[in-house]
Amino acid sequence: MLTLAPRRRLASSVSSALAALVLTCTPAVAAPAAADPPAAVGTVGVPDFARITQRYGPAVVNISVSGVRQVTVGPETADPTSDDSDADSMQQFLRRFQQQFGGSGASMQVPVRGQGSGFIVSEDGLILTNAHVIASAHDVVVKLTDRREFRAQVLGSDKRTDIAVLRIDAKQLPTVKVGNPTELQVGQWVLAIGSPFGFENSVSAGVVSAKGRSLPDGSGVPFIQTDAAVNPGNSGGPLFNARGEVVGINSQIYSRTGGFQGLSFAIPIDIALKVQQQIVATGHVSHGLLGVTVQEMNQALSEAFKLSAPMGALVLDTLRGSPGAQAGLLPGDVILKVEGRPIAAAADLQTLVTLAQPGQHLVFDVWREGRSLRLEVTLGDAGKPVSLPPQPPRDAYLQGHFGLQLRPLLPAERLAIGVVEGVLVDVVEGPAQLAGVQAGDVILAIAGKTVATIDQAREAFKASGGTVALLVQRGNERLFVPVRPAEAPR
Repeated sequence: MLTLAPRRRLASSVSSALAALVLTCTPAVAAPAAADPPAAVGTVGVPDFARITQRYGPAVVNISVSGVRQVTVGPETADPTSDDSDADSMQQFLRRFQQQFGGSGASMQVPVRGQGSGFIVSEDGLILTNAHVIASAHDVVVKLTDRREFRAQVLGSDKRTDIAVLRIDAKQLPTVKVGNPTELQVGQWVLAIGSPFGFENSVSAGVVSAKGRSLPDGSGVPFIQTDAAVNPGNSGGPLFNARGEVVGINSQIYSRTGGFQGLSFAIPIDIALKVQQQIVATGHVSHGLLGVTVQEMNQALSEAFKLSAPMGALVLDTLRGSPGAQAGLLPGDVILKVEGRPIAAAADLQTLVTLAQPGQHLVFDVWREGRSLRLEVTLGDAGKPVSLPPQPPRDAYLQGHFGLQLRPLLPAERLAIGVVEGVLVDVVEGPAQLAGVQAGDVILAIAGKTVATIDQAREAFKASGGTVALLVQRGNERLFVPVRPAEAPR
């Protein structure tokens, strides 16, 4: 069976943890050229898919890859979802070797072979495909529908968007026509050309099931969801609209079995072309970095934050030293707009930042504690580590006498916990740890005195003069914890 290896298991938020996003693959077969398909096709009736296939099928190519992959097997390590039979056999050998002779692990380079698809976007040999199709490949061979074969040069690839750009040494090649995916409507016809399971030049049709789908792969790509049959072997192949224009690149399926189950996902072609331009110009791709973690808003949260409707992206956390933190974004902020563009869902923010460039200046409309404000953010580079500022100084008295590092509660934390006052235990050691205090506990009162700031906490500890009773909230429970101070550090 001719399939490309990588397959990613993901827990389904709808049904069960057995569901999986599967990276797929593709090729094509020669067909006689024909006149262009109709310039426009309405939503009534079925488009002439035969003419689209005849006209643009020759621009779809078969990609064969070979290379090596490092396989490491420990006592409990293996990849049960791998499609690579060579790698699986080697893992089984290494496991048997380990069981017989012992050892902490074994590794070996094993051959990797796979097939995928791509399509020609320029007459001089520029080809788009998926990044996972050519991952770990040393040799990439492109086969045209007229049976000519070329060794391809990988100009570059981008794992985040799963786009790769190849070039072959050929001229006057057939090309696809590029469409506008923003004009696609849910329910419109689409066509996929590829080689599922190695069956070359297979054509499947379906409709657009949804647009702007966010998948739990962290890519930030707003996928086009369709019900066109896409299987292992289809990756990198084009998704055509009813006019015969490429609107996407088939990339993933959602499946419990590894085969098509009615859900396939394509990368919008406009995103792929932006990646292509960067790769052709520089050989690599840069993505913007905000450095915040966000979650979806729902009705209950919108009421809690006094919003008129569930909208925007709720900030859960900010990475210290990140562009978002430097711009003043705080946990509990709701990002409603970026550059005047409404953020309807958390995925909208992720997509916008992913496709932006490092150094780009963006204006954020933020909802904070019942009022609107604007923040200017200069995005960082997702490909570079964030330079962290120095840690704030520790409170010497609390650290030395009780082994505590405290910080004030953030507005979002107060709302989630349901408290007005209190300080959070950030780090615990020494006497407090021995007494049972845990990191993440919220200290509501010290020796009967409520506290809301670090200064108040320090003064309450000092006033106790000995063993002090802490009123702690841990999850939904409250309890008193007596803590005996250590001797003052010398």
